[in-house]
Amino acid sequence: MESRRTPLHAEHEALGAMFTDFAGWRMPLRYDSELAEHHAVRTSAGLFDLTHMGEIVLTGPEAGTALDHALVGHASAIGVGRARYTMICEADGGVIDDLIVYRTADEEYLVVANASNAAVVHEALVERAKGFDTAVEDRSTDYALLAVQGPKATAILAGLTTTDLGAVKYYASYPTEVAGKPVLLARTGYTGEDGFELFVAPDDAAHVWQALLEAGAPHDLKPAGLGCRDTLRLEAGMPLYGNELGRDRTPFQANLGRVVKLDKPGDFVGRDALAAVAEQGVREVLVGLKTTSRRAPRHGYPVLDASGARIGEVTSGALSPTLGFSVAMAYVTVGHTEPGTQLSVDVRGRHEPVEVVALPFYKRTS
Repeated sequence: MESRRTPLHAEHEALGAMFTDFAGWRMPLRYDSELAEHHAVRTSAGLFDLTHMGEIVLTGPEAGTALDHALVGHASAIGVGRARYTMICEADGGVIDDLIVYRTADEEYLVVANASNAAVVHEALVERAKGFDTAVEDRSTDYALLAVQGPKATAILAGLTTTDLGAVKYYASYPTEVAGKPVLLARTGYTGEDGFELFVAPDDAAHVWQALLEAGAPHDLKPAGLGCRDTLRLEAGMPLYGNELGRDRTPFQANLGRVVKLDKPGDFVGRDALAAVAEQGVREVLVGLKTTSRRAPRHGYPVLDASGARIGEVTSGALSPTLGFSVAMAYVTVGHTEPGTQLSVDVRGRHEPVEVVALPFYKRTS
């Protein structure tokens, strides 16, 4: 089956993108250099096509109550125009996906799911919303999604909209216009930098993309692909579904127990299992690792204690372009999670020393 193409595919081709197949989509991996794109996001700005993400809309008087039942978060408590990071879990507490939920009107919510899980999340929400006065629609084909990320994102976008970007709050959304086109403008992000997401009609995507490239040229904006997006989110300690998150993990193991609202009214799917985990604790926890070796720990590599016994596994790892040394995230057993703990990673038969460090590895200063 041929991979789907975003409305910006021709724009990516014109920019000389190298493509990769990801979650059923043909997406730009990089345009020039993943390293250059990574540094651009850290020092100026990068422009991403995120149209592969899934958008599911719930409308109706009980849309918020249905989401309270379906998700681990307290969706009905989100103010109109605000957003929240949350998760949808199995009955046993395993993570089906991590999500951002935007409350776009009093009786309307926009749920953004990862590309690889969009269909599964839609199906689960339809099932879990039964009995509630709400409609659940997969609206993914109604949106193209662009993101401008980096310290110069505000300066680039400011000339294209009448919205006061300084007043745009973090984890909020605003209906506005960008380059003369209707846009739902959000301020979230997955890079560790400030930035904006633009939900636009597919037919308007190329116009807005070109306007952003033109406005960004004096600010050294670069189009950026999935390759640098992965190293950026790793430096920022942000989890990736399929690596740090999955059905075999609960939010508590990933240090994300804060998103589980056990005290919200009513029951929700996974509540009993997650309450038990919260009370009993976990046997392994996600930690950061750093090493001076140029041989980066990679996904699946064993983590070893001082005696050489296996105590965990790397979930993501790479040479950090910003920091200049290799970093990784890994699940390790409780008792080996304190920052400063000396461990090692089995890198193809060679035990490379690593040190446990606090996450994130990188945090912007302003």
